[in-house]
Amino acid sequence: MVNVQIEESWKEVLQQEFNKPYFQQIIAHLRTEKATKTVIYPPGTLIFNAFACTPFNKVKVVILGQDPYHGIGQAMGLCFSVPDGIAPPPSLQNIFKELHTDIGMPIPDTGNLTSWAKQGVFLLNAVLTVRANEAASHSKIGWTNFTDAVIRKLSEEKEGIVFLLWGRFAQEKQILIDETKHTIFKAAHPSPLSAYNGFFGCKHFSRTNEVLVKNGVEPINWHL
Repeated sequence: MVNVQIEESWKEVLQQEFNKPYFQQIIAHLRTEKATKTVIYPPGTLIFNAFACTPFNKVKVVILGQDPYHGIGQAMGLCFSVPDGIAPPPSLQNIFKELHTDIGMPIPDTGNLTSWAKQGVFLLNAVLTVRANEAASHSKIGWTNFTDAVIRKLSEEKEGIVFLLWGRFAQEKQILIDETKHTIFKAAHPSPLSAYNGFFGCKHFSRTNEVLVKNGVEPINWHL
């Protein structure tokens, strides 16, 4: 059920994780819920979309989200991103506002961040599934064991990644990252509840590109 959906380079790096009991429990949990006709987001084919769009060897930047959107049609397996035709939720609107202030990017008509992912921005939610209309409903089924392992692998096996940690939840993952090899930028979460406490004005997008260029890596075109 899972391996066929994971991009090859990730499958190789994470093979041991798939064989661990906690991961088998995640699969069993999802199968049980599907059997009872529970609606789960994102659709099964998009659960590992972040991995499909950004192969392991292409990761330049990591943006860490917490939980998929739980409204109909919103979740697409990339943190903060929504498909074309779906209105950008408030946190994503604030990300666009900061991009406008930071680099002059016009506020886009779309909330689809796939173009970032294709350039090496790994848009990882710590929890990869959610029940419809129930925020954080899958936060305890084992996903964080998996995504912690993903962050650890990136830290151990790569160099020069820029990690953008927005909000306390994301910042708790800092302990998984080797700061002698990677760059970490921290700010408040872009949620309307906290964006004015340090997300606005953080300039993470221009600062990320400065680091990439300094490391001889192609910068990200943030424009959508």
